[in-house]
Amino acid sequence: MAAGFELKAEVRERTGKGAARALRRTDMIPAVIYGNNEPPVAIAIPWKPTSMALYAGGFKTHVWTLDVGGKKIQVLARDYQRDPVRERLLHVDFLRVTARSRVTVDVPVAIVGEDECPGLTQQDGVLNLVHHTLTVEAGATAIPEHIEVSIAGLEIGAHVMSDQVTLPSGVNFTTDEPFPIATITAPVAEPVEEEETEEGAEGEAEGADESAEGGEGAAESDSE
Repeated sequence: MAAGFELKAEVRERTGKGAARALRRTDMIPAVIYGNNEPPVAIAIPWKPTSMALYAGGFKTHVWTLDVGGKKIQVLARDYQRDPVRERLLHVDFLRVTARSRVTVDVPVAIVGEDECPGLTQQDGVLNLVHHTLTVEAGATAIPEHIEVSIAGLEIGAHVMSDQVTLPSGVNFTTDEPFPIATITAPVAEPVEEEETEEGAEGEAEGADESAEGGEGAAESDSE
């Protein structure tokens, strides 16, 4: 299970663009809690620790415990908005969850067995990750930190399909149709540039000179 975040939040009395802008000027971020058949709650959360969580990883897969006026609520961050220019965090949507909740999330892929992969260690192949994250269904409070995908024993041309991956207990792919996750490909050969011989270069230069002389004669003839 992924580690969680803890944050203190305040209930927002005012909503709307003007109120949101005023809130951000105090280094707070407008947010909302919804779901679990309960009415949505508009809240304000501190900008700095929330932004640090965004760049720490697991922002959408780790369970958050929000302390709202002394009441602790478990949530998942389902969406967020950032300023397109400064990339400053502007708003966060939180979904209420319980131990019984199941959610669909994107979990990062963790490649293992690289030292035991002949395609990489002996054949100079290249690892190609078709999917950097995998969409799975899991318990909201038991989302895995990552999903291990082993490439041990693979040679160039081999691939790992989703049905070859062992998922943690209680975690399932959202589709039954197998799909590729990683492949070992041959190294891309660099194109060889043909070197121009000195004779060829000289011949082209002479041809260019003759063409220039002919052009000058034609120009003089036209002017006459």
